[in-house]
Amino acid sequence: MHSWTLHDMPDLTGTTAVVTGANSGIGAVTALVLARSGARTLLACRDPERGRRAVDAVRRAAPQADARLVRLDLADLSSVAEAAEQIVGETGGRLDLLVNNAGVMALPPLRTADGFEMQFGTNHLGHFALTLRLLPALGVQGPARVVTLSSLGHRLGRIDFDDLNAERGYSKWRAYGQSKLANLLFTSELDRRARAAGRDLVALAAHPGLSSTDLGQAGLLLAGRTWAARLERVSRLYTQPASVGALPVLYAAILPGARGGSYYGPAHLGETRGRPAPARRSRRAQDMATARALWDASARLTGLSADAL
Repeated sequence: MHSWTLHDMPDLTGTTAVVTGANSGIGAVTALVLARSGARTLLACRDPERGRRAVDAVRRAAPQADARLVRLDLADLSSVAEAAEQIVGETGGRLDLLVNNAGVMALPPLRTADGFEMQFGTNHLGHFALTLRLLPALGVQGPARVVTLSSLGHRLGRIDFDDLNAERGYSKWRAYGQSKLANLLFTSELDRRARAAGRDLVALAAHPGLSSTDLGQAGLLLAGRTWAARLERVSRLYTQPASVGALPVLYAAILPGARGGSYYGPAHLGETRGRPAPARRSRRAQDMATARALWDASARLTGLSADAL
C-alpha cells in the first residue's frame, strides 16, 4: 500500500455526502475535502453560528463547492429526526455517503435531552438514530457508504447492558470507551444487516489516532479545569494535525472495493499517526452477539424499529 494522501481523492461530482460535527477538527477537514472533490456536502452541526462559519470556510477554500448547513444536535432525538427529514428532502432521497464523525469525550456527568448518559447518547445513540432515519436514502438509488468514527479508546470499553446509561455510577473514561466500542459494534451489525437485506450499502469505521482537535477541550472546560485544558493544548505538540487525522476517514469513504465492516486508522506508532491502514479491533469489538444485542437495545432506547433494515 502506498502512502495515501489527499492528492489521491477521486472526483466526487454527482455524489452527496453528510458529515456530522463538520464545524471543527476531523469533521471540518473531511467536509472540506469532500466538497472540494465535487461532492454536494451537507455539514451537520449542533451550533448554527459555528456551522455557518464552517460552510463559509468551505466556500472560501473551494468557491465552486456545493456546501450546505443542516442543524443537528445528536444529544436530542427530536433534532435528529428533524435533521434526517431535512437531509432526505434536500438529497432527493439519495445519499451516497454518511460520515458519523461528531463526538464528545471525557465529559463530567451529563445527560442528553432524552435522559441518556451524554457520551453514549451522543457518540452512539444519536448516530444510530440518524443512520436508521436516513436508511430510505442510503443504498437504494445506487451504492452508498456509512463511515463511523471510533477511537483507540474503544479498547478500554465494554458494553454494560445492565447500566448503559451509567445510572449506578459514572466514570468519564469508561463511558467514553463504551461509546467508542459501540461505534464499532454498530458498524459491524449495520454492515451485516445491509448485506442480508441485499442493500447496496457498505458500513465501515475509522479512527484518527492521536490528532490535534478540540475534542479533549470540551470535557475539561465543562468540568471547570481550565488549567488542564491549557495542559491539553500543550500536548498538541505531540499529536498530528487534523488534516492528517482525517485521512483514515476519507480513505474509508472512497477506497474502491472496500470490504464492509473494515476499520482504518493511522499506520504508525501504535496507530497514533501516519498514513491510513487497517486498524486493530479489540476482542470485544469483534463479538457479533454483542453487536446484535446492542442494536436491539439501541432501537428500544431511541424508539426506532430494530428491523428498519
